[in-house]
Amino acid sequence: MRSDFDRELEDRLVRYAAIDSQSDEASPGSPSTSVQLDMSRLLVSELNAMGAVDVELTDYGVVLATVPATVEGAAVMGWCAHVDTAPQFNATGVKPVVHRGYNGGDITFADAPDLKLSPANSPYLAQKLGEDIITASGTTLLGADDKAGVAIIMTAARHLLENPQISHGAVRLAFTPDEEIGRGVDPRLPADFGCDFAYTFDGSKPGEIEYESFSADGAVVTITGVSAHPGWAKDKMVNALHLAAKILMTLPQATMTPETTHEREGFIHATTIRGGSSEAEIKFILRDFERDGLAAKGDLLRKVCEAVQASEPRAGIRCDITPQYRNMRYWLENDMTPVELARDAVRAVGMEPVSIAIRGGTDGSRLTEMGVPCPNIFTGMHEIHGPLEWISVQDMAKATQVALELAMRTATIPTPK
Repeated sequence: MRSDFDRELEDRLVRYAAIDSQSDEASPGSPSTSVQLDMSRLLVSELNAMGAVDVELTDYGVVLATVPATVEGAAVMGWCAHVDTAPQFNATGVKPVVHRGYNGGDITFADAPDLKLSPANSPYLAQKLGEDIITASGTTLLGADDKAGVAIIMTAARHLLENPQISHGAVRLAFTPDEEIGRGVDPRLPADFGCDFAYTFDGSKPGEIEYESFSADGAVVTITGVSAHPGWAKDKMVNALHLAAKILMTLPQATMTPETTHEREGFIHATTIRGGSSEAEIKFILRDFERDGLAAKGDLLRKVCEAVQASEPRAGIRCDITPQYRNMRYWLENDMTPVELARDAVRAVGMEPVSIAIRGGTDGSRLTEMGVPCPNIFTGMHEIHGPLEWISVQDMAKATQVALELAMRTATIPTPK
């Protein structure tokens, strides 16, 4: 079903997706890449032009703004989306393509003739007959994760600002950098955001309201070998790469990896390995929905490292595990008001709410842990972080309608004392 928001959402996503804003885990800056600021500065300009107030780009790279309340005494709600795109796939030179009135067949890509998107490799696409589908051109990701969320929030904010007769509380907006590398929520953000509760717009299918995410740790294993000239290395050299391979092969292969798990199963995922025979480094991410399960995966990784170390005492093997975020359910289940409010909003616009556990995390995971309850709301994005990424304009419009319904419902929620 088409809406008055379709054209604006399409225009915004096409414009935003064409801007390179990929984050970089290896960079220590905040934001991690300067190109993200190109996107952020555009949003500052657009927010000022549409009449938002308190518009600022913080020194830690977050764009903040306010849609002023039209009623007094109401709770302050926040909307959040991230401007960065995933570093796992090429995101430079994105050329968005709009496929109007999808006919149910294969979608082809101009820059990758052998690539095809169809219900065979993305089953939900079969439900999008007649809708307008946006993809990239085949050699990049699209970046609907999470520029679709940005487009939805900007469209909803513009609508509220142009229609002051709509009763709603203040809506705070936050557009974060570096979510894809787990650094989107600066310690200063919860206070600067200044809202009683919030929502990220960073989900998938229409109707999905997510309040449970992975708990996550990162791990770095550093292996120091013994260097020697390879021509005279007998009984002297200890090859760090061989020990790195032994660690990887000792860890579970048929279970507990991303490619062998689903639903509520966690995993240990080796993401990168770099180095040489003298020293090597392996980076891992550890994921589980429960604290005990996450701790067990960390213990397993440490024990594997200890066993390999024992097999070659001349080497040095260090395993450092760092907390990243925790399942937001631990906090939200104590007060489900934001979740129930979102479910009511979804029903009000003609859908049935669905809550599933996110096999990942959002900025809302960290915000919730830091005191700002923040469930996740759908945008319509699919096949993210790769060349088949796609989204329906009409699904984005549904999310926009949910955002507006949420804003109107804040008018009856008093400011917490």
